[in-house]
Amino acid sequence: MISQSSKFVRLTILLFAIAGCALQERKPAYDGWSLLAPLPVPNSEIGVAELNGKIYVIGGYPGDRKTVATVQLYDSATDRWQIVAPLPVPLNHVMAAAANGKVYVIGGQTTETSDPNKAGFVNTLYEYDPAANRWATRAPMPTRRGGGAAAVVDDKIYVAGGRPPGGADFAVYDPKTDRWTTLPNLPTQRNHLAAGAHDGKIYVIGGRFEGGSRSERTDIVEVFDLKTNQWARRTPMLRPRGGVNGIFANGCFHLFGGEGNPEHPYGIYPDHDYYNPLTDSWHRLENMPIAIHGVAGMAFVKGLIHLTGGGTAVGGSSGSTIQQVYKPSMSCK
Repeated sequence: MISQSSKFVRLTILLFAIAGCALQERKPAYDGWSLLAPLPVPNSEIGVAELNGKIYVIGGYPGDRKTVATVQLYDSATDRWQIVAPLPVPLNHVMAAAANGKVYVIGGQTTETSDPNKAGFVNTLYEYDPAANRWATRAPMPTRRGGGAAAVVDDKIYVAGGRPPGGADFAVYDPKTDRWTTLPNLPTQRNHLAAGAHDGKIYVIGGRFEGGSRSERTDIVEVFDLKTNQWARRTPMLRPRGGVNGIFANGCFHLFGGEGNPEHPYGIYPDHDYYNPLTDSWHRLENMPIAIHGVAGMAFVKGLIHLTGGGTAVGGSSGSTIQQVYKPSMSCK
């Protein structure tokens, strides 16, 4: 007998194929979507970082929810993927970033559960050297947490939020000194949020309050000013969403996907909005072709925003291989 999850996986693959044909046929020049080479293996609850035009998709788990140490590398110059040296240990819900010529994987979970007492949160920090294809251990984060978000300013990595009890934690790592500094807590604790850096400020957007995928979600936008060392509120999102992902491109913060949508058959938001920091305003754009969640971190390379993999249904049993890309024409500069 074929299980419901197996049926879902087969249906998802079929939908990917259909959507892929449609996207590849139209290949829009601006304000539109297309597909690039799919990931070698499906995964969700992954961390993503970009360094020198190469995109790293790190850890997570496929549909069987068994955490992996897999690291997938995409070369934007050749539109090809390869598998590189795995993480020292399997991890999901990591925070990933590139700084100082290296890739960093911060925190995460060794198991997948909404119970904070059994989640296996870690505070480890691993540094990847692309030239040597090797991982090294660096100074651990001040607190154990997973499901947060990372942003980079001047080669320093800022890590915000995470699953309870670390949802308000905020700290910065300096790769040059291998040291962490604790910063003022987020005013609103949350996890499965999006974050980005722009003009000397860290933007922390959306997310959910508790550990489970069906917990209450938020539309809150909070901004940390590196000059004043203080938090401030900005205009909230167009609607509350958790499991979101986003990135600054041409000065605009693009926000994608998320979970908890009662109007979608698999509970995912197809929303694509962007925020203009100059006007403190949100704007709605055309929906994503395939709604996803479960990806922390994105890449903006050669004018394209890359959305790599992710889950297509609420929870963690639907890791995908699809790489959707979006070419924005708007500017917030």
